[in-house]
Amino acid sequence: MNILSLYGLFLAKTLTLVVSISAIAIIITNLTKRNNAPTGKLKLTRLDESYTEIQNNMCLAKMTSAQKKIWKKEFNKKKQKEEKINKKQNRLQQNLKIHKPTLYVLDFQGSLDAREVSSLRKEISAVLSVAKKGDEVLLRLESPGGLVHGYGLAAFQLQRLRNQSIPLTISVDKIATSGGYMMASVASHIIAAPFSLIGSIGVVAQIPNFNRLLKRNEIDIELHTAGKYKRTLTLFGENSEEGREKFRDDLNQTYLLFKQFVGEMRPKLNIETVSTGAHWYGSQALEQGLIDEIGTSDDFIINKMATHQILSVCYIRHQKVIDRLINKFSYSVKNLLKFLII
Repeated sequence: MNILSLYGLFLAKTLTLVVSISAIAIIITNLTKRNNAPTGKLKLTRLDESYTEIQNNMCLAKMTSAQKKIWKKEFNKKKQKEEKINKKQNRLQQNLKIHKPTLYVLDFQGSLDAREVSSLRKEISAVLSVAKKGDEVLLRLESPGGLVHGYGLAAFQLQRLRNQSIPLTISVDKIATSGGYMMASVASHIIAAPFSLIGSIGVVAQIPNFNRLLKRNEIDIELHTAGKYKRTLTLFGENSEEGREKFRDDLNQTYLLFKQFVGEMRPKLNIETVSTGAHWYGSQALEQGLIDEIGTSDDFIINKMATHQILSVCYIRHQKVIDRLINKFSYSVKNLLKFLII
């Protein structure tokens, strides 16, 4: 019995060792593949075909079995005729160099630091590489704003389309305030849902200071800088009135640049009236001239289906596990600490 027990223990140890070595080998292989893999990929989806498929499925759901058979026969006949017509039209278009224009659909759901701009720049570069006369871009935008430099870059990425004279429509179904509205102002046409939030043209900064708490606990903090305004306000040091004044001046400068940018993008807008930091609902924003139309992105896409191909362009970045955890954590605390947020 002793021999069997020892033998069983030996087998268990051996099996554990083999499994452990195999697991380590698999992890190393996966890490190597991830490091060698591209950072992301471009996903393209024909939205017009998706909408048509949904429409057909809805029609079929309301039919009896007999009606479905008749409908499918008629649908197949119609499809064959359309394919023949399309082939002829494609030949004609190729000979005459006529192409049905494309509506490129992009999405931007902005976070505090506007990190989504890294995907936006890829998507816009992809569109610019193939865009032809008559093509348009729709950006479905949702953002409450965030860091100045992040949203400044996002707005400039959209300007690349404007510089190439490609019509840009921005649709806001929920919210585009502060930095989000900075992006929206670049569009040649802005659509917003009736109860979406629009505006909030202003700048805010909020910094906690723990200096008195540290003093009570007899903890000293030393901060050494080279340059008078290298650090105006600090988290742990004692802030001076001069530092506060310089900090407020920096905020005002950012605010003026924000106003100037929106005013240049939308010259008909009374910028002094709407740049108080207030926001409006969609229907009110229309009266203020902040948007051009009340509507939703879905209606815009469906209306364009008759005249345009509808192509969704989405650059999907590969995220490591640690990056996903950091993103979840930053999302949880994004409303606690804010610095130079527009």
